[in-house]
Amino acid sequence: DFHDRWIFVADSDSGVTRVLDHLYDEAWVGGPGLSAAGWMPDNNHVWFLSEATGFAHLYTIAVGGGEPTPLTTGPWEVFAAWLSPDEKEWFLLTSETSPHERGFYRMNLDGRDRRLVSSGGTLHGPRRSGGGPSGLPLAVTPDGKRVAALFSWPNHPPELFLLDNREGARGSQITESTTPEFDSNDWRVPEIVYFTAQDGVEVPARLYRPERPNGAGVIFVHGAGYTQNVHSWWSSYYREYMFHNLLAERGYTVLDIDYRGSAGYGRDWRTAIRKHMGNKDLSDQVDGARFLIDSLGVERGRIGIYGGSYGGFTTLMAMFTEPETFAAGAALRPVTDWAYYNHWYTSRILGLPQDDVEAYRRSSPIYHAEGLEGALLICHGMIDQNVHFQDTVRLAERLMELEKENWEVAIYPKEDHGFVHSWAWTDEYRRILRLFEENIGGGS
Repeated sequence: DFHDRWIFVADSDSGVTRVLDHLYDEAWVGGPGLSAAGWMPDNNHVWFLSEATGFAHLYTIAVGGGEPTPLTTGPWEVFAAWLSPDEKEWFLLTSETSPHERGFYRMNLDGRDRRLVSSGGTLHGPRRSGGGPSGLPLAVTPDGKRVAALFSWPNHPPELFLLDNREGARGSQITESTTPEFDSNDWRVPEIVYFTAQDGVEVPARLYRPERPNGAGVIFVHGAGYTQNVHSWWSSYYREYMFHNLLAERGYTVLDIDYRGSAGYGRDWRTAIRKHMGNKDLSDQVDGARFLIDSLGVERGRIGIYGGSYGGFTTLMAMFTEPETFAAGAALRPVTDWAYYNHWYTSRILGLPQDDVEAYRRSSPIYHAEGLEGALLICHGMIDQNVHFQDTVRLAERLMELEKENWEVAIYPKEDHGFVHSWAWTDEYRRILRLFEENIGGGS
């Protein structure tokens, strides 16, 4: 039921197992490095990552039992930990400097004397979190003396650097991957800002501030729920990043929010959507809209919202339950009913549909469709193997039953959850741009 994680040690001769550590979470166990564990060099201790304090940190525990010993602590997270080739120290990837950056550190085996190696820039975000270097933006030479690392910037894709594996090392760049056409554009570096939510929490966001504001605002909602997009490296949402540049050039003020449920900010942030998706994650979008109006000169009634997958779900909830806030929305490959989504993701957050019908009804857009007032665009690939196309078909039928008129569906017959044809991406973003231009932007 995703509430518990046990780490066992097993006797290889008898097969007898014994619990070394038990982690319980009344929401669901998660966070970086959930399955990361290994033997210490003395073979008498085991190391592991745990969210026991509310943030993912590194621990050791004696094989004979006892309380775990924390090797790292603080309001930041360890995303990966592994032993050096000579097993005399730790290598760590953490957010100790800032939740919006990733740094590579060396640390003594007992947790003392942690040194930042990658001080010359922000490491590119890892593809996944885990216990070792697989999927991470760096590799250490077998002798432990040199590092090959991917560094990136908000306005530039990752490049490969070589640097000495020592504190404060400066790397030398050995690749240049962008084209002259890409380099000819003055790509913006979005500001990282915080705004105050209605419950007093400070919410992080990326802000694209136009030079000549047209009075309209757009909010982008990242997908996956548990991911992070407010950071200082090149975004995996690079198409959206370039689209936001286009919107800002046309006068739109764009806000990209790490809403409640996002990765990178600890356990409480991660689990804030428990039993009600479309609650705090959505109210953070509404509070972001208020921030656009109160602090950035955006006009009330001229705010749009868009996103894909979980972002598409949030867009539908925004359009159906907050019509006075959002005048236009583009829901891309959206979940419309969580009871139809996959078990491993949804059951952690909402439980089972048969056990908590109300949680599923209040969290599923299809049960709120009567609230649609603004202009809605839905885009979905017919061979989507993640959010099935039937989600959009069922919602379209419901909107017809409700006699709603201000909506349309764009169907992509050859596309999966992530489009694979460039012309499909182009068509989708042309439609989103037209939606905003015609409904909130003045039709420029």
